[in-house]
Amino acid sequence: DMTQVYNFSAGPSMLPSLVLKQIQQELLEYGNSKASVMEISHRGADFLELAHKSERDLRDLLSIPDNYKVLFLQGGASAQFSMVPINLLRGKSKASYANTGQWSVKAIAEAKRYCEVSVCTDSSANNFTDIQDFEDWNIDPDAAYLHYTPNETIVGLEFDYIPDVEMPLVADMSSTILSREIDVSKYGVIYAGAQKNIGPSGLTIVIVREDLIGEVIAGQPKLFDYSTYSNNESMFNTPATFPWYAAGRVFEWLKDLGGLSAIQKINHTKAQTLYKAIDNSNFYSNPVSIKYRSWMNVPFLLADDSLNNLFLERSKEAGLLALKGHKSVGGMRASIYNAMPQEGVDALVNFMHDFERDFG
Repeated sequence: DMTQVYNFSAGPSMLPSLVLKQIQQELLEYGNSKASVMEISHRGADFLELAHKSERDLRDLLSIPDNYKVLFLQGGASAQFSMVPINLLRGKSKASYANTGQWSVKAIAEAKRYCEVSVCTDSSANNFTDIQDFEDWNIDPDAAYLHYTPNETIVGLEFDYIPDVEMPLVADMSSTILSREIDVSKYGVIYAGAQKNIGPSGLTIVIVREDLIGEVIAGQPKLFDYSTYSNNESMFNTPATFPWYAAGRVFEWLKDLGGLSAIQKINHTKAQTLYKAIDNSNFYSNPVSIKYRSWMNVPFLLADDSLNNLFLERSKEAGLLALKGHKSVGGMRASIYNAMPQEGVDALVNFMHDFERDFG
């Protein structure tokens, strides 16, 4: 029985079991198409209907305004590290970036190939455990846009506010999209790799305000121009059809749950449960400033590093998978995205308590 296994992987991460069962049931024949969803044309009526519905459901969930396009792309969030400057510099020579973790660092490195990067705030000195007060940021008014990473998965550092700027705001929401309500109208571009909170890997969702489409740096690949996709319903070439289909099933699951207000409550409780267990213990610790602790990725250290392997061994035996922390941070990391139920967090907390009792 699979029900006792909880997968805390940071990505590709667990999918809702209801969705996996639905995919399994539908895998050999999608609807009345006489073929698997993996085998049908992206330009056929069956797939187009699915594509349109998934976009409508995503728009409903996020209350996406009409003057935003939703693009279903490939290349992961990492391709957006290039596509953002290519599409948003629009004749300017400078962009502003917040550096709050390893994903910010990667986005900055790529942007430097296209423009001068002005780092408006930098958390590297505190090992990405805290964020400078927004009023102390140094934002260059000549920048074409401001890019930030609302949640840094590796260190578990998450903004609890949206930076308020005059220029287009760009957010890498790979690990937070759909985890709570957000105001899309505050952003110029939101992008997200699917493999954490949306579906299987291979799909990247970009939500882009229409006025930011269509003025790209000359000489760039056609597939790095947002208008290539927005003018063709993301069907300029063959999209990632299976991940797109699976994402659509996840959107339906979220709507059935009650949408983002419902999942927000569930996620908040999950995070509180886990941080409380860490804070009430003398054996586990989390280094991140309490104000900026991630709801989605919860790293924690054991008081005795030599017990790490034993912890991982025992937790796996207990059906708690993929708890090893990122190599740059060490310790453990529990990723508790939308698909992780409260029961999974409770099982982890109980295990941590027992482990501390036996070995702490």
